[in-house]
Amino acid sequence: MAEKNSTQQEFTPYVSSNKPQSEITLRAIILGALISIIFGVGNAYIGLRYGMTVSASLPAAVISMAILRGLFKRASVLENNMVQTIGSAGESLAAGVIFTFPAFLIWEAYNTLGINEIFTLGGLEVVALSLLGGAMGIFLMIPLRRYLVEKEHGKLKFPEGTACAEIIVAGDKGGARAKTVFWGIGFGAVYKALMAGGIFWNEFPTKDLKFKPMDGGVIGLDSTPALLGVGYIIGPRIAALMLAGAVLGYLGIAPLAKYIGLDYLLAHGPAGMLPDEVTNSFIRNHIIKYLGVGAVSIGGFVSLIKSFPTIIQSFATGFRQIVKRGSKEEQEDVPRTQKDLPMSTVLIGTLLVIIALWVYPGTNINIIAIGLTVVFGFFFIVVAARIVGIVGSSSSPVSGMTIATLLVTCLVLVSFGIAGAVGMVTAMTIGAVVCISVCLSGDIAQDLKTGYLLGATPRKMQMMEFVGLTASALTMGMVLFLLVDTYGIVPSAEHPDPLLAPQANVMAAVVQGILGGELPWEFIIAGGMIAIAVEFLGVSSLPFSIGLYLPLDLSTPIMCGGLLALMVRKTTKEIGRYKVREQKGVLFGSGIVAGDALIGVGVALLLYMSDKVAFFVPYKDYVEKHSAESFFGAPWGDILSLGAFAVLMAIFWQFTRHNKNEI
Repeated sequence: MAEKNSTQQEFTPYVSSNKPQSEITLRAIILGALISIIFGVGNAYIGLRYGMTVSASLPAAVISMAILRGLFKRASVLENNMVQTIGSAGESLAAGVIFTFPAFLIWEAYNTLGINEIFTLGGLEVVALSLLGGAMGIFLMIPLRRYLVEKEHGKLKFPEGTACAEIIVAGDKGGARAKTVFWGIGFGAVYKALMAGGIFWNEFPTKDLKFKPMDGGVIGLDSTPALLGVGYIIGPRIAALMLAGAVLGYLGIAPLAKYIGLDYLLAHGPAGMLPDEVTNSFIRNHIIKYLGVGAVSIGGFVSLIKSFPTIIQSFATGFRQIVKRGSKEEQEDVPRTQKDLPMSTVLIGTLLVIIALWVYPGTNINIIAIGLTVVFGFFFIVVAARIVGIVGSSSSPVSGMTIATLLVTCLVLVSFGIAGAVGMVTAMTIGAVVCISVCLSGDIAQDLKTGYLLGATPRKMQMMEFVGLTASALTMGMVLFLLVDTYGIVPSAEHPDPLLAPQANVMAAVVQGILGGELPWEFIIAGGMIAIAVEFLGVSSLPFSIGLYLPLDLSTPIMCGGLLALMVRKTTKEIGRYKVREQKGVLFGSGIVAGDALIGVGVALLLYMSDKVAFFVPYKDYVEKHSAESFFGAPWGDILSLGAFAVLMAIFWQFTRHNKNEI
């Protein structure tokens, strides 16, 4: 790839527009669809359990090169690009699904405002709304491609898209990056399998603090490989901000709450509850969780406000692009690298999506809701596509945009007299469609940047984005209910430590609070004030707020990953060596995240099947009866856990080491 300056006219892609090269092949479609499903499943598990997802573009590109070149000995650059285009859609869809749909399941578990009498979320609804929301995001992004990807080249970096293009080019020229990803998948999978069910070591070595000044606090570590990989990928600063929020919540507020708010806590517990029974988890569920809801809500809005100049510019430009473009382009003899899907296809497709949402049964989508969906959908699709060009998909405030959508939607519905369970279903359906649209628009924006740098055909990439969306959507409903049935979504006797689903819990609380009037607003407002105070200190409040919401034992392994990234930076003086080491760490980290997630879903499937098929019953019985504590004694389960995690960190560090021939 070469360019003389930042203007689009002077840019020369890696593959010239007049050079024929295969792009869409049957093997690319099959491999891309499989990667989309795998990373979609993995991110659904990671997102529901830990509240975060990991970009699939880089590992998808590496895996594509490894398989196509390893099995078929030859594959074109643009064919590899098509595989990663299809494959990355699964991760983006998973984020939109796990951020929103679990809210319905939370309400159903508690039968909030009698919601079970009017609505039940099923796999078909998840698939249908995923397809419709994803299609809207893809369609509405297409008219923006020429402006955001081409005309803004040199201004908008699209970090993931650019990095993905560099990896594909490096693979075309030779390299061994795929081995790093596959080693990561292997180590992550083996580690997770040995830890599954706490057989060889405990996953959660934690300790509630009982001595007087810190009574009610907790220290701990979720020793899962996924969080270590996530921490390395997001870097030391974001990891430190998350840990800061957790320290405030669980080592500051929790002991204080037990000291001055014991009467409040006892009043909200079961009858006859004793002070010693007020545990850290109890304090979290009744106080800290709502502080986190308020902080995350404000943090998302602040992220949105910071991007407001970009929002206005992007919205105005996007509207101009749609108005200006018409049939003229279709009649011109334009180069292959500038051909998009026809505008007629975009407009008709968008109209069909709107009609399908309107007539879809059971979700109470009326003309008001359709109008809100279209307005917010287009507005935030433009915003998201621009923001990912600046800071990347991982830092895009998708949850903030969705919360903003839900707040305004709820207020509009209330003004029209639509409240209670009916209003909650309507508002959350709008939020889910908009959230999925935003996620897919950000994904295709990054993919189109990769294609622009490589010299791909935009029209073919846009078509294949629908393939990735469809492949992942058809499995997402099944995976969501499998995970919820296995691990639970709300605390119960069967599932005392259920899936956290932090974004969905926040959104469920916001909608329920406005339309149902059932929220402890004092704690939510206090959490919002904490987020504002953090912003006044000059640091980003959103990662801090997420750390406040999540348990402390999730932030500590993320910080360990961040420290590994910091060590790589501090021990590497040459820029060339640092880039190689950093990229190797990202690839290995992505691998252990994928390996952890795949084993986690596999274990969930085994446990689920043990309740349905007699053949699998012995597995569940073994897991329930055996643990590290039963084998080694109570303290050794935690000690072995910390030792195993330290070994994994050492292995991770070793994989960031660099050889001279890798520069």
